[in-house]
Amino acid sequence: MSLNFPLLLVILVAVCGLLGLLDLLYYAPRRRAAIANYQGSVAQPEPAVLEQLNKEPLLVEYGKSFFPVLFIVLVLRSFLVEPFQIPSGSMKPTLEVGDFILVNKFSYGIRLPVLDTKVISVGDPQRGEVMVFRYPSDPSVNYIKRVIGTPGDTIRYTSDKHLYVNGALVEEQMVGTTFDPQLGEVGVYKEQIGKAEHLIHQQMAAYRMLPGGEWTVPAGHYFMMGDNRDNSNDSRYWDDTSIPKDLLGMVPDRNIVGKAFAVWMSWPEPKMRHMPTLDRVGLIK
Repeated sequence: MSLNFPLLLVILVAVCGLLGLLDLLYYAPRRRAAIANYQGSVAQPEPAVLEQLNKEPLLVEYGKSFFPVLFIVLVLRSFLVEPFQIPSGSMKPTLEVGDFILVNKFSYGIRLPVLDTKVISVGDPQRGEVMVFRYPSDPSVNYIKRVIGTPGDTIRYTSDKHLYVNGALVEEQMVGTTFDPQLGEVGVYKEQIGKAEHLIHQQMAAYRMLPGGEWTVPAGHYFMMGDNRDNSNDSRYWDDTSIPKDLLGMVPDRNIVGKAFAVWMSWPEPKMRHMPTLDRVGLIK
């Protein structure tokens, strides 16, 4: 079972906060009373005794020490910025395996930690943005893809690898080729979706995982694709019988984590053979 880090963080903050409150309401008054009694019973109080009487219980001491740090981490991670590491090549060439990225949790609204309920609406995902979300079939797993379709859009992807948004062909300009260990020779293309001009990979051979299809994005949902078009498990291929047919392949708004905006470090695989590098640091297009 995967670790629910947000829940663990909330529990730790709550426990540390309760320990601090317990000290404020119960232990601290008892310490003050003990010190007052001691000072009243002797002519010259011993500093060592006063220090011992004023000593906090060890658990309370740790709780009060960790609380501000954990609280700041909780606020930053839940409402502002959360770090992630890229585990797969589905977003090549935009993101490489081992890239460490920063995700803006504020861009698409303020959500409560653990519950992920949006309490303040700030903005909505736009076509072309790179978004982190929880995989609809398994919300414990985070995915990162590019927003292709927003509510009301019609998306068509053909077997000859052409993408249409609302009937308009998304133009591609080939800028070169490269080699991918999994796909072999791939073409590098420049395309623009929304305001985002970015590069994509497409396998030069005719192989495709599945034939093309057409989808209409329902309200409150988003259609996602990886930039590594022939090696990405995305909205085109999700097949979960527990999800209604009209929502199949769609990411609901409640699953949104945030907008990926920057690479701050990269550590290529295998890590034992490489050192962390800052060569790829920059904003995500």
